[in-house]
Amino acid sequence: MNRTTLSLIAGTAALAAVTGFAVLQQPDASGPDTAKTAAELPVERTSLVCPSPSTSDLAKTSYTSFTPVTKGADGDGTAELTPATAESAATPTDKPTGKASDKPAGKASDKKKTAAKPVVTPKTPGTPAVGATTGGDVPALLGIAKGKFAPGWTVQETTQVAAGTGRGLQGLTCTAPDTEFWFPGVSTAADRTDYVHLTNPDDSAAVVDIELYGKEGPLTTTVGEDITVPGHSSEPILLSTLTSEKQEDLTVHVNVRSGRVGAAVQALDEKLGGDWLTASTDPASTQVIPGIPKDATAVRLIAYAPGDSDADLKVQLASPSGLITPAGNETLHVKAGMTTSVDLGDVTRGESGSLVLTPTDQSVPVVAAVRVLRGKGTDQESAFISATAPVGTRASAAGNSAKGCTLSLTAPKGAAKVKVTASAGSGGGTAVSKTYTIKAGTTQDVELPVPTGLKGTYALTVEPLTATPVYASRTLAVTQDGVPGFTIQTLPDDRGTVAVPEADEDVAVLQK
Repeated sequence: MNRTTLSLIAGTAALAAVTGFAVLQQPDASGPDTAKTAAELPVERTSLVCPSPSTSDLAKTSYTSFTPVTKGADGDGTAELTPATAESAATPTDKPTGKASDKPAGKASDKKKTAAKPVVTPKTPGTPAVGATTGGDVPALLGIAKGKFAPGWTVQETTQVAAGTGRGLQGLTCTAPDTEFWFPGVSTAADRTDYVHLTNPDDSAAVVDIELYGKEGPLTTTVGEDITVPGHSSEPILLSTLTSEKQEDLTVHVNVRSGRVGAAVQALDEKLGGDWLTASTDPASTQVIPGIPKDATAVRLIAYAPGDSDADLKVQLASPSGLITPAGNETLHVKAGMTTSVDLGDVTRGESGSLVLTPTDQSVPVVAAVRVLRGKGTDQESAFISATAPVGTRASAAGNSAKGCTLSLTAPKGAAKVKVTASAGSGGGTAVSKTYTIKAGTTQDVELPVPTGLKGTYALTVEPLTATPVYASRTLAVTQDGVPGFTIQTLPDDRGTVAVPEADEDVAVLQK
């Protein structure tokens, strides 16, 4: 075999390991033993985007970057978060207008570009790196991790707003760019101000459609189609500018027709605080929403069936003692193409829990999320939990402090063992690990390990040790002036590895 052919084979394997989002399809075998079993190799490049955190001048935002130590990862690498700085995008001082930029995309600027200063620059895997910003003119961030920093890279964006619409604690895990997103739980009600943030990390412009679905089906939108998001920029779209209808519960479908974007919804309430609503996991007949806090005073479930068939769902709560059925809300009927919501009240009744939605008969894909309230009267705060995928091989949550952090683990289908590692602190400390057993059908708020000699913040890495699916979420909580601020992030698989088939030399390919 000549050198060119060998280089091609090596190049194909290397390309497959570049990203955790790549899918490999093997051609039909042309002979016996033409390929060996695929090996799981660390990804070599990861992209993330963080939306602009707030328009409030009182906002204080922290960013925490973390990459778990991964066996077999490249010895070199870099990772950084830099502001979205495309000249065709809105300047950082612009407030969201509710409309996509009407400036032409793809035109070169006469001004010379200057390199943007990274907000966070990690030093080594296994140790968090932190950065901070203040005010309401902070731009979206674009993140790239390569080499040893790529496998399992995660970034937490947490914002504290002292007063005004959306006051409280807002947080999200910065998202990977994709081409489709579902957001059940948005609203155009009078008290709500919801933005869908679209962030384009690539050089070329992306074209996006935004569809809204209410209790009676699709809503007519004015400027929801052909939204252009210029390269290296972010567009916050005010949902109330897309439709004149005022509905408390809606589902947003973001469909990227050209390119790719990161998407997240910032849901702000005049009286109930606010938080980020991240996309539900892909439509499926069974959905799990993990980690509803034990002191939740109100829980509202929102679901949507994107297909042509109605969905009938069995609603269960995985409590610390097992699966139970909420009285009066045993089932939920979701009409095709319509958003359905139901108030579950204080369904957890002083114990942490996770919602498990399963088909009562026919399997029909749905997406789902809950809005959670804590506190009472004028001292209430809200957060959202979207249905999520299992932890899988591994998942991490960054930005934890010694107090106010809760990790919820649930195993709805069977008992599971889970290893939880608390990383070294961003300012010092030694990593520690603990192993937990989660009983079948239960949710457990585990007693977290804390790094020895902790200084700064730390990350939690969750690794199931058994084949049983495990779902997880992390809650951060602070109390400011008596108001219980909190935010919840789910922990799906970090996709830090990718399957790469081993290739052998086969001279037969040169004879065809």
